Amino acid sequence: MRQVDLGRYSESWYKPGGIAKRAVWHIVNLLFFKSSIPYPNILKVSLLKMFGAEVGAGANIKPNVNIKYPWFIDIGKNVWIGEAVWIDNKAKVTIGNNVCISQSAYIMTSNHDYKKEAFDLIIKPIIIEDGVWVGARSVICPGVTLKSHSVVTAGSVIAKDAEPYGIYKGVPAELVRPRVIE
Repeated sequence: MRQVDLGRYSESWYKPGGIAKRAVWHIVNLLFFKSSIPYPNILKVSLLKMFGAEVGAGANIKPNVNIKYPWFIDIGKNVWIGEAVWIDNKAKVTIGNNVCISQSAYIMTSNHDYKKEAFDLIIKPIIIEDGVWVGARSVICPGVTLKSHSVVTAGSVIAKDAEPYGIYKGVPAELVRPRVIE
């Protein structure tokens, strides 16, 4: 049987931005986003925009948030991003309006191809449409679209698209019932 050879792994094809830009962002991310200090949202939003992010009015970004590359993120209006959220966006992440991403959620746009000897990098964008709630400690896998007003409950792992107004629970997350907003 063939075996994985991580010595053959290469991301040479992946160009997320210049090294200087990434280095400066890394420092800014450490100082102002991954920090426990509750910096004002206006400062965080301004910094994200300086690095190419689109951010709508009313964004609320809590402390200890980790954003890989702000130039690969669009954040809508009235979005809440909770403490310790990790947006590991090697590909584009689009977040609609009135979205709540709860504490310690992990949004990952990359993975590895376990079928390849070199364990190739796979990147796919994530779309989180309007009114979605991503529960605490949940995981959103690469390529997923969370459609309008869907819910991913706390601790769930969702690896497929969520239907509008669906509530998803479990590992792997499955549709458990419709979301009814009163």
